[in-house]
Amino acid sequence: MRETPKVAVVILNWNGRFFLEKFLPSVYNSTYTNIDFILGDNASTDDSVAFVKENFPSIRIISNSQNLGFAGGYNEVLKQVDASYYVLLNSDVEVTPTWIEPVIAYMEENPDIAAAQPKIRAYHAKSNFEHAGAAGGYIDKFGYPFCRGRLFNEVETDEGQYDDNREVFWATGAALFIRSEAWHAAGGFDADFFAHMEEIDLCWRLKRMGHRIGYVGQSTVFHVGGGTLNTSNPKKTYLNFRNNLVMVQKNYPFFKATWIIFIRLWLDLVALLKFLADRKPKDAWAISRAHQYFFLNIFKNAKKRKRYPVKENKTGIFKKSIVWNFYVNKIRKFSQLDAENFQ
Repeated sequence: MRETPKVAVVILNWNGRFFLEKFLPSVYNSTYTNIDFILGDNASTDDSVAFVKENFPSIRIISNSQNLGFAGGYNEVLKQVDASYYVLLNSDVEVTPTWIEPVIAYMEENPDIAAAQPKIRAYHAKSNFEHAGAAGGYIDKFGYPFCRGRLFNEVETDEGQYDDNREVFWATGAALFIRSEAWHAAGGFDADFFAHMEEIDLCWRLKRMGHRIGYVGQSTVFHVGGGTLNTSNPKKTYLNFRNNLVMVQKNYPFFKATWIIFIRLWLDLVALLKFLADRKPKDAWAISRAHQYFFLNIFKNAKKRKRYPVKENKTGIFKKSIVWNFYVNKIRKFSQLDAENFQ
């Protein structure tokens, strides 16, 4: 009988005692047999590390000397982890006992699947999908990410419509399953992202390397969302707008990226004016700062562009504008998008 592959569930923590106390027991009680549990700590100043040492002594703790963010923190921690699969799990996620088995089985049956995610439902509204990943991620032609089960702030109720296993464009970092070999070959996360969209950038690179990204509807986890950074925080606005522009620059061909970024700057201006109209000047200023960062670092990020000697996998790109379809065509569900407009 073939031995089950080694899986390392790695939770990156920063002052997360509350979430660890609440959700770590469900993770620790996972039924998968060949498993290591690891807490990567980003220089926490609370007692979260002491709590884990006292209550879960078998969990390995890897400490970073400073807060390197989600991206840099995982990069450093995973240098010290040996397993066939890494599972990057947010601290604010409640899992079901058998959440690991379906995803690993799917990836073992499909060797070209480099990364995958389970179904992500909302912890505080468990019949609904959650913003961070829902039923698998996609992007439109302008680089805007969206999900099955969630278009912008509109989330669907889970009625079994996304119980399938399928290829998607990106898998959420809230519960990211990835082959360790693929992680290292792609270079992990872009540490300069710090947080937000680093998993989309990574998945895009994996697809450019010829890999596929998967979603497994037979596995479900429940995500609090906004656990370490509130959804209305201007810092999140800054990171999302900044990182999205950098991601487009890095992953689209040069001339296509230039054209798209030109259009995106005008669309971002519309978003900035909308924030001002809604009396959210800090969010408006966050978009302006994101643009300043982008242009100040444009040559640095240009050096990160890589060519791969394989045919790019473009499955999961929506060939139209999701912004236009949502705000003008009033489309509110993924199923309402024309399937012929997906690559």
